[in-house]
Amino acid sequence: MNKLFPIFLKLESLNTLVVGGGAVGIEKLSALLSNSPDARITVIAPEMRKEIQELVKQHPNLLLVYKSFEEIDLDGMDLVVAATCIKEVNLQVKLAAKQRKVLANIADTPDLCDFYLGSIVQKGDLKIAISTNGKSPTMAKRIREMFEEIVPEGIQNVLDNLKKVRDSLKGDFEYKVEKLNEITTVIRKKDE
Repeated sequence: MNKLFPIFLKLESLNTLVVGGGAVGIEKLSALLSNSPDARITVIAPEMRKEIQELVKQHPNLLLVYKSFEEIDLDGMDLVVAATCIKEVNLQVKLAAKQRKVLANIADTPDLCDFYLGSIVQKGDLKIAISTNGKSPTMAKRIREMFEEIVPEGIQNVLDNLKKVRDSLKGDFEYKVEKLNEITTVIRKKDE
């Protein structure tokens, strides 16, 4: 049973460290930036792939530091992603993160992760995160592809209209929830 608690983080308000500038680093960094383009991310690695260097042009909150990881690099960080292909470095990052109470994602080592980077479906303001509890990123990808086909392109219009309705409702929280539940039930029935 998947006991993970899903949350959506405002990465532009947090400090994130990515350790690794190779293929794994670009994969993790791309996932972070595609979901949070204004995220404050520092990448540390002795060498960086050209794709990572190019991302700095589009993301002003992205900082590249050309050096090997040291524990002090975690000072002031809220999250860290160890994204190297060197297991010893990834383990060093995890141990240092645990000591500093920084949440860590360790690439390809689910047992060492405090959180996972899920597969994401996004259409406008709708974002759906998919987790397989670290067991099969490939299955999460296939389910993402399925949701991308199922979620209608016009979902943003529905969300915008629901916000207008919510903003115009008078009454307490319970009343608003009840009314919005009625409206969204009607929308669901129209699609059946």
